[in-house]
This record gives sequence, structure tokens and C-alpha cells, in this order.
Amino acid sequence: LEWKIIYVGSAESEEYDQVLDSVLVGPVPAGRHMFVFQADAPNPGLIPDADAVGVTVVLITCTYRGQEFIRVGYYVNNEYTETELRENPPVKPDFSKLQRNILASNPRVTRFHINWEDNTEKLEDAESSNPNLQSLLSTDALPSASKGWSTSENSLNVITLEGRKLIGDDKSERQVNFEESQFSKLGHEDGRKKV
Repeated sequence: LEWKIIYVGSAESEEYDQVLDSVLVGPVPAGRHMFVFQADAPNPGLIPDADAVGVTVVLITCTYRGQEFIRVGYYVNNEYTETELRENPPVKPDFSKLQRNILASNPRVTRFHINWEDNTEKLEDAESSNPNLQSLLSTDALPSASKGWSTSENSLNVITLEGRKLIGDDKSERQVNFEESQFSKLGHEDGRKKV
């Protein structure tokens, strides 16, 4: 499994997306698993000035054999800490006076059907023979958000990712749980990576 944390630098173009870090995990046997995934903060020099202040998104993605099967998005609000700067923002953003608030309590989860084995016929057969598969993969299958983010100085941490088997065979459809947290503040300088 390859996990990535991606900071969306601009809603206009993927060109400004920054992969903050990626990590390979596995092989992973069926069951509950946890790991700490901490990444550097985004490079402010790669964020367009027009998109530096306001709302954006941080994504956590996971792929299996190059196929993305889950994407978890968190809204992020970048705002000035001083009232005067909020009311009259400078033309050139002052990153030293910005703070980043992550709405960790309300992630947007998107799941994708993938081929867990190397045979596309098996994926199609599983979908047509198991009408409950869709409900297992629906948004309702995941509990509400839980502790997804924490901060430490100037770094971004994703904590307590748990994979749990959803169906009874080895096709291993998985879900990701996060434990609860409030808005978290995130610094703008480089942090340290810990996996």
C-alpha cells in the first residue's frame, strides 16, 4: 500500500499540488493496523499568491499496485492571525503571519473500485454477485471523522490510520477510520518526517 499526503496549492490546476510525503506500508495482513504518518508542511514558494489565503484541501490517498482505492480530503483554511491583516490582506502574502486550520472533524471520503487481484473478471464478478458490496463501500460505511490530524511545531501529522476488512474473503475491501479532533493549527516552516 502506498499512502500519500497531498496539499492542493490551487483549485485551478493540479500543477500546484504538492506531495508532502509518501510511504509504502506492507505487506499488510488482514486485521487492524496503525501507523503515524508525519510530513513536512507545504512549500509556500510553490503556492500561487492568489491561492495562499483562503480555503484549500489536504488529501490522503492510498493506492494498491498503482490503483487508488481511497481518498480522504480535509478542508483547510489559511488565514491571518491579526484582524488588520484579515480585513486588509497584503497583495503579496506574508506567510509568517498566516495560520492553517484543518477541519479534521469532517473529512470527505471517496472510495474507488479497484482490482485487488490481477484479474479484472474477478472484480466484475464480485460486483455482480454481491449486491451488498455497494453498501459496504458507501460513505455511510465509514464512521464519522476521528482524530486524523495533529500538529507538532511546523509539521503535519496523520495519526491512527486503521485498515479493517469489510468482506469475508481475501478480496480485502478496506476502510479507514480516524479518531476525533478539533481544528488543528499548522505552521508554515519545514517539519520533520516520522513514519
